[in-house]
Amino acid sequence: MTIAFFDSGMGGLSVLHHAMHEMKGASFLFYADEDHVPYGVRSKEEIMVFVREAFDFLVEKGADAIVIACNTATSVAAKAMRARYDIPIIGMEPAVKFALDRDGAHRVLVTATPLTVKGKKMQRLLGRVDKAHLVDLLALPELVSFAERLEFRSPAVRTYLEKELAPYDLEAYSSLVLGCTHFNYFKETLREIFPAHVSLLDGNAGTVREVKRQLAACGIEVRARRKKRRIITREDASKEAGISASSRVPEAAR
Repeated sequence: MTIAFFDSGMGGLSVLHHAMHEMKGASFLFYADEDHVPYGVRSKEEIMVFVREAFDFLVEKGADAIVIACNTATSVAAKAMRARYDIPIIGMEPAVKFALDRDGAHRVLVTATPLTVKGKKMQRLLGRVDKAHLVDLLALPELVSFAERLEFRSPAVRTYLEKELAPYDLEAYSSLVLGCTHFNYFKETLREIFPAHVSLLDGNAGTVREVKRQLAACGIEVRARRKKRRIITREDASKEAGISASSRVPEAAR
């Protein structure tokens, strides 16, 4: 059983790391489209091309299932990829429902890329779960660039976050939803900025549960055997190169 994880960059490694702990018998591929990161400021047409190329490569490499470990790529391309490939395809969804189920009386702040924040998928999600209109949306595009530079804790990161969050009454929120996998690397700084009662929520655990559910529904068994892990960038794809996933997951996201 080989499960592939795809992201525009390194953000999805945090999802992969969670899966490695929860699915001990699986082998994993991780494809990082580092040539085109960030996706959040790209056009939908560009993203569709990038995702299709990545999926073609991963299917050729024997992926039995693919996780789109990118909220932006999920919102743009998941439906089309499910129509194109006859394997389980699991996308990311911001943990908005989980946040509202935990506390349906206080506000929830959802952060994501501009394309995710403005997308129809987000509006459908809010229409389905946010009946009391408690959710506020905030795009934080620069966090992706910081993450790709491995700049997780710095004065520049803190200044950027404090500036973007300044218009919001942080005391009014029960949860902060991290709607981009890159944002998981900034939990320490966000924890310092937000009041102690505000929970920081990502979609990693829910995504891995959905992977397991879909595999079981398809009758696909994850058997215990020696597992393999490969990380592939777009450049590596042409060179057939790979390295151990565990060595590339920043401590901030574990």
